[in-house]
Amino acid sequence: MSQNVPSLGELLREARRSAVHMEMRDSYGVSHEADEFEHWKQTGELDLDPESEGWGAWSGMARAAVARGVVMRRARIVSEPVTDYIRFEHAATVVNLSLGEDVRWLPRREASGIALPGNDFWLFDDAVVRFGHFTGDGELVGHEIRTEQAVVKLCADAFEAVWSRAIPHEKYAV
Repeated sequence: MSQNVPSLGELLREARRSAVHMEMRDSYGVSHEADEFEHWKQTGELDLDPESEGWGAWSGMARAAVARGVVMRRARIVSEPVTDYIRFEHAATVVNLSLGEDVRWLPRREASGIALPGNDFWLFDDAVVRFGHFTGDGELVGHEIRTEQAVVKLCADAFEAVWSRAIPHEKYAV
């Protein structure tokens, strides 16, 4: 599934107009976040420094894309009441915003009439979809690239439908 799949960084560097990300899970169990997530649950403290080791790589990629004129948008579909992980993610989103991303949240009950793909995805320039595949526990197990017009259209339409109903980050309280 992940063989010969360009990295997120490669795809973002190649993007010229847009990079949109749809997140649909209520919890992610990605190992590189585990310690920070546990620390936040215990203390409420979170790394919000875009220049820190934890954010540095993403900060550089996002800033470079935005500086080239790439519009970066992220939509998150969440169940309510939200999980601890979503509260953690919501608290950290100020960094994404500071880098030039626009982020919105859609309560899952508002997504019932939208045809959604089965997996989280990034869509670059309305041409390339990079799906993320996760285990039931939220661990990332691989990526898949799709460029077929029907798949691209499904993802683009789904993202725009979610975006039009979603709540801007600043107005979404968890």
